[in-house]
Amino acid sequence: MHEPRKVTIRRRDLLLAVTAGGAAAALGAASIPPADAVRRRDKRKPQYRADSPEVQTFYRVNRYPAK
Repeated sequence: MHEPRKVTIRRRDLLLAVTAGGAAAALGAASIPPADAVRRRDKRKPQYRADSPEVQTFYRVNRYPAK
């Protein structure tokens, strides 16, 4: 009769499989752009307009001579 074959997994093989799986997951996650990349790009834009009345008033007031 056939005896069931005993499968042995060495620690080195297990460590190799875990490391390779982690590296593959990291590479896969790095290639996917974040979902909110567009929103982050919009945040980098200036949030003020240089020709707005508030900005013009700020610079006009700061030009006053010091007393």
